[in-house]
Amino acid sequence: MTGAGTVDDAEIAKFGAMAAEWWDPAGKFRPLHEMNPCRMGYIAEQAAAEFGRDLRTRAPFAGLAAVDVGCGGGLAAEPLARLGASVTGLDMAGESLDIARAHAAASGLEIDYRLESAEAAAARGARFDLVIALEIVEHVADVPAFLDALSALAKPGGMVILSTLNRTPESFAAAIVGAEWLLRWLPKGTHDWRKFPTPKELEAALGLAGLEVVDAKGMAPDPMRGGWRLVESLRVNYLMTAVKPG
Repeated sequence: MTGAGTVDDAEIAKFGAMAAEWWDPAGKFRPLHEMNPCRMGYIAEQAAAEFGRDLRTRAPFAGLAAVDVGCGGGLAAEPLARLGASVTGLDMAGESLDIARAHAAASGLEIDYRLESAEAAAARGARFDLVIALEIVEHVADVPAFLDALSALAKPGGMVILSTLNRTPESFAAAIVGAEWLLRWLPKGTHDWRKFPTPKELEAALGLAGLEVVDAKGMAPDPMRGGWRLVESLRVNYLMTAVKPG
């Protein structure tokens, strides 16, 4: 499905062109590799609390169905599978899905990767306990329609978790000037700062989609220990958790 609904063909092409580097921690997706332990830790804690799971057990998410919308090469789908969830990965860049499938197979993980949009999956009746959409809402063509699709994918009582960037001077400095212009971690034009949703805008849009926001946390680089850490400030990168009333 291209050229309709929430899919932005130009955005898909950008990420498809970089697909070969998905699992290179020093490549174009370096920021996501550095951020991933932080955001996956947040997702695991939120889901464990919502579904009454003990993260100290061997497969705490066994029996839960999860979908990673805009899964790319599988950086988030694979940790969810290792936690025991039954994972589906959706993406519209076939090149990324090829990389994701090969990496999952080499890792001994069973993940159902599909060349499919969120709204198409919802239309065929796919439903999940946990829906995640990481660093994608700022790349879709129609944010309200995209959030409607995420809501439709969630079962009653299910959880939706997103991560994105706030539209602030700080985010412009970090994501555009820093990551694209100076450090050149990403090609110029990867992000459009005007499409970054503020937390208030995202919370309001999630509410209109029938979801109740229950938590939000910021993420920031941790220069002392390396990687990233959760922070209270939502000024740059942030995560937001919503639940679908049962």
